[in-house]
Amino acid sequence: MTMVDAFLVGAAIPVSIACGYLALLAACSQRTPPPAAGAPRIRFDIIVPAHDEESGIAETVRSLLSIDYPRSLFRVIVLADNCVDQTVARAVAAGASVLVRQDAERRGKGYALEYAFRESLAAAADAVVVIDADTVASGNLLHAFASRLEAGAGAVQADYSVRNPNASWRTRLMTIALAMFHVLRSLARERLGVSCGLRGNGMCFTRAVLSQVPHQAFSIVEDLEYGLRLGEAGHRVHYAGDAHVFGEMVAGERAARSQRHRWEGGRWQIARLHGLRLLRAGLARRDAVILDLAMDLLVPPFSILTTVVVAGLGASIWISLRGRGELALWVWGACALALLGYVMRGWQLSGTGLRGLAALSCSPAFLLWKATLLFRRNASRKEWIRTAREGSER
Repeated sequence: MTMVDAFLVGAAIPVSIACGYLALLAACSQRTPPPAAGAPRIRFDIIVPAHDEESGIAETVRSLLSIDYPRSLFRVIVLADNCVDQTVARAVAAGASVLVRQDAERRGKGYALEYAFRESLAAAADAVVVIDADTVASGNLLHAFASRLEAGAGAVQADYSVRNPNASWRTRLMTIALAMFHVLRSLARERLGVSCGLRGNGMCFTRAVLSQVPHQAFSIVEDLEYGLRLGEAGHRVHYAGDAHVFGEMVAGERAARSQRHRWEGGRWQIARLHGLRLLRAGLARRDAVILDLAMDLLVPPFSILTTVVVAGLGASIWISLRGRGELALWVWGACALALLGYVMRGWQLSGTGLRGLAALSCSPAFLLWKATLLFRRNASRKEWIRTAREGSER
């Protein structure tokens, strides 16, 4: 084995671990039947954190008020956080209760949720649900949450889907990407008995969990941060894949760049701060939940991982044509097949059909675009930055 061969094989070891983890998740992503639902008795507060969301808040409130659950057992509460538009008036007109929060110093969704949870628990809710202000929910949302809570769950995440998958090729790709990240991973992690993680939208927490693990997560990816805190405290997040929240994804490049930069930058910061620490803790405690949370953090973004695999496979092919590097070719080829299987399973779960397959032809440009975001200045601001909506007023 030449030095180049040895380098390629050595470089493939961490990549193989990441690709193997994704392949395992793809193989375990079968749907499982939900627990049986009993007679409704759990009291929910549905919190809608909103920062200048006058254009869509009424539709979201109407969607939540139409949920198929006894009306006496849930409230819809819009938390108007540092709003300067007509969010409050339109939420009240649509039938929601409203909390108004003005705090020029403690700005951001994490601070808003901490405030809303405190107010909700003081009013004796059994569980609190978080729904974003640009979202519509499936009618079975609270029944799906209730069945998991009755079975012993303390935290539950609903399926987070794309509301406008056919707005552009970009939103179709986002639908497939979220099917890989949200649906595939969550189904597999639920089947494996570990934490599916939190997605920021469609989350549910019991009073007991919020009392034991207060929501003190204030980074730009507060959902990811709080999910890690729950895992370390011994609580796994259960997955309610039969209930859905549909959030609007941006279709234009400029808004998408801003949104993805914040998400990717925030996730990178959390991974850098906690990834190796959680890996060591999971190994020391032999805790599958913490180990999986560490793996989820340490696996690079799919765009970066794909770029590395393509480069490694290309280099292996190049040296194999010169009669060397057969082992490297096999290893990098296996990584490529693992990623392909992961993508195809995500496409299958996305429900985008042939239009989704056509959109995948744009994926090289999309992956390159995403990869460039990581080389720009990381997002570090905790302030709530509202993503620009691209539709007309709803």
